This record gives sequence, C-alpha cells and structure tokens, in this order.
Amino acid sequence: MDISTASIADPDTIGWRFDNTYSRLPDVLFTPAKPAVVRAPRVSILNHRLAEELGLHLGAMSPEAGAALFAGQELPGGSEPIAQAYAGHQFGHFTMLGDGRAILLGEHRTPSGRLVDIQWKGAGRTRFSRGGDGRAALGPMLREYIISEAMAALGIATTRSLAVVTTGEPVYRASALKGAILTRVAASHIRVGTFEYLAARQDEPTLRLLADYTIDRHYPELVDASRKYLEFLRAVMDRQAALIARWQMVGFIHGVMNTDNMAISGETIDYGPCAFMNAYHPDTVFSSIDHAGRYAYGNQPRIAQWNLTRFAETLLPLLDPEQEKAVALALEVLGEYPARFERYWLAGMRRKLGLQTDGTGDVELIQSLLDWMQKSRADFTNTFRELSSEAPPSGERYRDPDFQAWFARWQHRLGRDGRPKASAVAMMQTVNPAVIARNQRVEEALSAAEDRDDLSATHQLLAALASPYEATAETAKYQDAPLDDGSYQTFCGT
Repeated sequence: MDISTASIADPDTIGWRFDNTYSRLPDVLFTPAKPAVVRAPRVSILNHRLAEELGLHLGAMSPEAGAALFAGQELPGGSEPIAQAYAGHQFGHFTMLGDGRAILLGEHRTPSGRLVDIQWKGAGRTRFSRGGDGRAALGPMLREYIISEAMAALGIATTRSLAVVTTGEPVYRASALKGAILTRVAASHIRVGTFEYLAARQDEPTLRLLADYTIDRHYPELVDASRKYLEFLRAVMDRQAALIARWQMVGFIHGVMNTDNMAISGETIDYGPCAFMNAYHPDTVFSSIDHAGRYAYGNQPRIAQWNLTRFAETLLPLLDPEQEKAVALALEVLGEYPARFERYWLAGMRRKLGLQTDGTGDVELIQSLLDWMQKSRADFTNTFRELSSEAPPSGERYRDPDFQAWFARWQHRLGRDGRPKASAVAMMQTVNPAVIARNQRVEEALSAAEDRDDLSATHQLLAALASPYEATAETAKYQDAPLDDGSYQTFCGT
C-alpha cells in the first residue's frame, strides 16, 4: 500500500526502533544536526535484503515517501540527528575533523537485538563542514553502495548501504554533478579518530566514558575484565589484524586508511578511492591523492599497525597512572600485531591454496606463487580461481617453466595433507571468488547512472556480486580482467 510522507514519522509503519545511546554521552562528542532541504528527492536504489535483516518494511512506503525519508526530508519518530566529532591522522598528519557531510540519524535496534547506526552521507552542512557544502555526488555514493555490498557478500566485516537517493540538485566539484545521499548502516561510527579527538582535548573523564561505552557496545565480554582497557586495545588490534588479512585475501585496496577511517568495531568503513587489484603487484594503488603509495596494497598491514599505535597513545591514561608503565603495556600489545596478522594471513592463504594442515614451507610456497604472479602480471583473483579446479590451469601464462615448477611443488604439498584433491578444491572454491567488483565494471555502472539515469548496469553488477563464489554463464563477463588498468584512478568524492 502507499502511504503519505507524513506517516514516515510513525516508527511502527516501517519498523524503526530507535535507541540512541551515543547521544546520551557528553555533548562534546557530537552536535545536533539538521539535514538540508533538497529540491526533488528521488530513489535511485533501495537495499530490500538488508532492510529485511534490519526488520524494516520498505515495501510499505510509496516511492515519494522513500525519497523523502532517505533524503532526510522527513524524520522517523524516535530519531535524533547528530553530527559526530572526531579527529584523525590523514596521510600521517593530525587534523581535528568531525562529520562534515554526514548526519547520524540514530541507532536502530534490529529484531535480533543488535544496535546499528543509521547515517545519511551527503545530507548537508554541519558544524564540522569547515567551509564545505556537506553534499555528495551520485557516482561516489553508488560506488560505496556497490563495493560495500560486494565486501559483505565476500564475508568481510563492513558497513552496509541501505539506499541511495538523488536530490534533484547539482553539486559542484571539478564540474556540476548530480547530488545524492547515501544511507549507511554500521555497527557504529566510533573511530580511532574519535579517541584521538578527546586525547587532543586532554579530556580524560570523557575519554574513559567513551572507552567504557565502546567496550559495552562492541566488546561486552571485556566489561568485567581486570585490565579491561588493556584488553580492549588487544581486542581492537586483533579485529584489525583479521580485517586487513581479509582485505589482502581478495586484493582489496582501501585507498584512505586514515585513522578517522579505522572503525573500532572492526568493520571496513569509508569507500572513497577504493578498488580491487587486478594484476598482482604489492605496490598497487589507485587513489588519485595517494601520490607516495602510503596506502598501497602491500602497505596496508603496516599502516594498520601505525593506526593502532595512534589508538594506543590515546588510551595511555587509562592503562596506568604512570606513563612509563602505560607505554610499556601498550608496546607489549602492539608488539603482538605482526605475529597476529601473519597468523590470519597465513591461515587465509593456506585456505586459498587448499592446504588443510600446517606445513613448515608454506610461507615460501605462497610467496613463490605471488612472486611469479608479479613477474608475469597475472590477475590476482582469476589466478586463484583457476587453481580452484580439479584440472591444471590452462593458458599460455601457465606454461611458464617457473609456474610449472611451482605447480609441481604445490601438488606435492597437497599430497602431504593426505586428503582427496576434491576436498581441497571444494574448500578453495568457497574462499577464492569468481566475481569481484572489477574497476571497469564499476565505472560502466556509474557512468550509465550519472550520464543516462540508467541503473540497469548497477543492478546487474550487484546481482553478480551477491554470490561472488559462484561462476555461472551470467557472471562470466564480470570475471574478465582488463588488459591494463595501470593508469586507472579513483577519487574521494569530497
């Protein structure tokens, strides 16, 4: 049935259950915010599958009501829009920041009892906009929708995308672009930069309140721990090590691993100049603003530890009253990161190669394959997928004597597991995707949406990405790797 836009305010109509715990923290952490009035909002895409998981009934809305809701023109009952304050090291340089183009609508309680943030991105100016317009363009918002949903389908912890609406108004970057607003869903938007913000203000009481709140929300098993702030640091470190290892497994390059883009929950957040690697090379970087390759594929594990070090610095007053002891405790935890990451990475790479036991020569075996892939400019995703078969991979590249020698070693290693080859292949096909969000396919979808108001390519791409480990006739075109994308660039959209 259709409903009027006025009935959006009734939380029972759609199923909103707001419980806005963050706004009950000290108001130094946020400021009230009001979405900008827009001329002619229109729905571009709705994520009905995610809505069902959240217990929301989007089918109860008319198109006009949906557009008004997701453009911030009508506020659901129980919502309390705010802009969050935070800081961040951006490309290594510290800056006081805050939500300059995002507004947290509130926290929704799902049917399972999970609390999630509902945020509008591109909804207009806030106190933290620093002269910016607070708006967003359609292309970058659809990019975040596509890639965040692709990451979710790959089983990687991530924020999600619920809707994209156009505003009927232009935004001006290098040229006039279609204005749009993304509705983002996250476990929370608490970042390393949130803690940096309070540390920079030397506000230890609020810092302790924030730490307690975050532990209760994301690490409840630590609430009664004897050294809960130290264990909090260790738990955040562990989730980040696991997350970055998962990125490496699928060739994902974040692009802006600033501390304000590291979520304490362990989710991937902010899909600006991100992309998936095609031809394997550890120096691969696509971001137009990352001139020195700080956030290149091969640097991501090291940068995560750098960001965690900044996080540890904020917690020092909570770790021990004596700074020297606090530093020693923090360094002990940070020192665990390389081995923790290596363990997650090695376990993931073993699965990608069908290895079901631990072997002393496995690291060298894996590295030898990566070295060959780099030398031959082999596609990262397709190489692992083509290995995920009973038959040896075919094609001219695989006739290389170096590959043949590696392949023989790998077969011998598989034999040492003492399990049928079919068992290894079955496992490999569950971890080596056939379909990723290839750069050229993403750009095709975005261009069609921006230039011709045609969302068909977006929907087709999303359908293929929804089952990334299945190779079918319909997904074949999404498996093709470009011959050369070395000049491809992505942009942050601000």
